[in-house]
Amino acid sequence: MKSEIRDINLWESGARKIQWVKNNMPLLRSVEEEFVQTKPFTGLKVALSVHLEAKTAYLCKVFAAGGAEMYVTGSNPLSTQDDVAAALVHDGLNVFAWYDSTEEEYHRHISSVIKAEPNIIIDDGGDLVHLIHTEYPHLIDNVLGGCEETTTGIHRLKAMNNAGKLKFPMVFVNDADCKHLFDNRYGTGQSVWDGINRTTNLIVAGKNVVVAGYGWCGKGVAMRAKGLGASVIVTEIDPIKAMEAVMDGFKVMKMTEAAKIGDFFITVTGCNQVICEDSFKVMKDGVICCNAGHFDVEVDVACLKKIAKESHLARNNIMCYTLEDGRRINVIAEGRLVNLAAGDGHPAEIMDMSFAIQLLSALYIVKHKGKLDSMVINVPKEIDNEVAERKLKFWGIEIDRLTKEQQDYMNSTD
Repeated sequence: MKSEIRDINLWESGARKIQWVKNNMPLLRSVEEEFVQTKPFTGLKVALSVHLEAKTAYLCKVFAAGGAEMYVTGSNPLSTQDDVAAALVHDGLNVFAWYDSTEEEYHRHISSVIKAEPNIIIDDGGDLVHLIHTEYPHLIDNVLGGCEETTTGIHRLKAMNNAGKLKFPMVFVNDADCKHLFDNRYGTGQSVWDGINRTTNLIVAGKNVVVAGYGWCGKGVAMRAKGLGASVIVTEIDPIKAMEAVMDGFKVMKMTEAAKIGDFFITVTGCNQVICEDSFKVMKDGVICCNAGHFDVEVDVACLKKIAKESHLARNNIMCYTLEDGRRINVIAEGRLVNLAAGDGHPAEIMDMSFAIQLLSALYIVKHKGKLDSMVINVPKEIDNEVAERKLKFWGIEIDRLTKEQQDYMNSTD
């Protein structure tokens, strides 16, 4: 076993965190019980790059319970929790990650899990898939396929596939209904504000909150901001999503206009330079900026550093940049994911569904080895439905079923 973590002595704290989420993730517990019996991943190596906190750790342990040899790293330098990483190593998993890694360390860690010659890749943002294609192409033949968790990662995979560069099948977990309708909307909505509120200790009610992007994640962030008493402004590039925001009761305007009146700014786009110099120049003194998209390029922190006359740590995880005219712009978590770099990520009950889809999709890849024609695969509807049925059962909820007569009526062409 090989690992590279900060401190193995932290494992007991991490173990408590993992046990807590396990107690609140009944779907994964049920899958774990099945995998212990069937061992569907026996003889297979799984490389996983997902935000390394307790819920992800439990996902790794379920894979291991199913016979997989796990090689684990984080997908963001500021979201790795060192005690959780230590707990996984204590339990015999291979982990390469630590909090606040440098760019060189992060690259070394993700390279380590690829060098293990994985058969399955579980990715968040596409870094592992990109790395094996660009730096370790000789290992591609070992890969049966994998799963991608995020919208940003799917964009990268689609671009690779359209260019004819994607060499093994990837299941688009993010596009499953039981993922994006709940994880992206309710999970992001709650966890983003958890991160902002615990970090800033400022009131939201009565403030102007600017949400950049009105996809499922943006919808969740805007909905929760409204619930906290904010006046919500949405910026968009998609006319249809802009109309949705208007009809949901929010103001819609260009970022350069929203920048003049916003108090909190949250980017949720997956694109770069969403908040840039033009916006910084007109922002009010003391605004709070953060990112809930994916990479640390949505808030152009590099630009902010150049135009600021000075900067200082205003509060733990908040950097304050003072401009030439004295206005202060605060950025949470260096512009990295606010819900993970400044919080614990999505609630356990939400990730219970998303990670159940990951596990069942990985199993689908194994069962259909050599039979998948496309490199781009949507989550099969039966997996989506199975996760929903199980979740409802754990909630103690029953739903109606169509009778035969109703099915015949729905299928009738008369």
